[in-house]
Amino acid sequence: MIISRTPFRVSFFGGGTDYPAWFNAHPGAVLATTIDKYCYITARYLPPFFEHRSRITYSKMEHVQGIDDIDHPAVRETLRFLDIHKGVEIHHDGDLPARAGLGSSSAFTVGLLHAFYALKGVMPSKDRLALDAIHVEQDMIRENVGCQDQVLAAHGGFNHIEFSGAQAPRVRRVTVSPENLALLQDHMMLFFTGLSRTASQIAAQQIENIPNRRKELTAMHAMVAAALDCLNAADFTGFGRLLDESWRIKRTLSDKITTPRIDDIYAAAMKAGALGGKLLGAGGGGFILVYADPEKKPAVRRALEDLLEIPFRFEALGSQIIFYQPNSGVVA
Repeated sequence: MIISRTPFRVSFFGGGTDYPAWFNAHPGAVLATTIDKYCYITARYLPPFFEHRSRITYSKMEHVQGIDDIDHPAVRETLRFLDIHKGVEIHHDGDLPARAGLGSSSAFTVGLLHAFYALKGVMPSKDRLALDAIHVEQDMIRENVGCQDQVLAAHGGFNHIEFSGAQAPRVRRVTVSPENLALLQDHMMLFFTGLSRTASQIAAQQIENIPNRRKELTAMHAMVAAALDCLNAADFTGFGRLLDESWRIKRTLSDKITTPRIDDIYAAAMKAGALGGKLLGAGGGGFILVYADPEKKPAVRRALEDLLEIPFRFEALGSQIIFYQPNSGVVA
């Protein structure tokens, strides 16, 4: 049995420039971090004692005979990609709900790849995990997804990631003193809007709009460098105001990114003293990040008291194999 643990992510700047439809012609970059909330994948070869050949458990349970019978696209295509034909058992658990803007789908794919590589006795690099997950999601499943989520889930940490044409993503760890990193985290609050959505559907329209949004995406790309300048200068106020500016641009990329309910939440947070924030992920629902001076956070909590707040901290490890006993349950 193998258990992988793969982190979710919070993206600050540059989202939208990590789609190949953009960075194949223009520079792309994101500034983002993984957080201490995780996707757990348990995987093993299933002993031949059951009527079914494989069992996959997530929000539903599948009992199937062959790969073609599997409904879950990431499971089906990952098994195909890794050429696994034995019966398997897969179980998924997550610290936070899926379809909520935290990169959970890519964390699942990265974690699944990691677990089955381990089951095959292979120890992939973090770059390999990221590139394989991008291939599975973009080329095999044909999802409308960018490239930052897979890279972050595999690598972990607070990163500046650059995208350029056919080159592999370039990952640079953001170097911030522990004191300033703690101060940055102390400005952040994460709230669940209660709204879920399918990111691929929203992203499809955003990708379609890319030729008409060159000015906006160029500005969002430039904000990555501006945010790094803020961090180097310990300008936490400037970082928050950039988040606000970025959100105002992002919401124009597609009419599916925000809703009246989300706009009301954001306005209430700003009225209570927040400096900025953004809806995470493709848009339409999920989690909203609010950025406020620590002394303003109680007022923001009161303004958003009908929402569930999720405390979090940054993490730096990326996808990990946390339990490794590859031969358990195998019948010779």
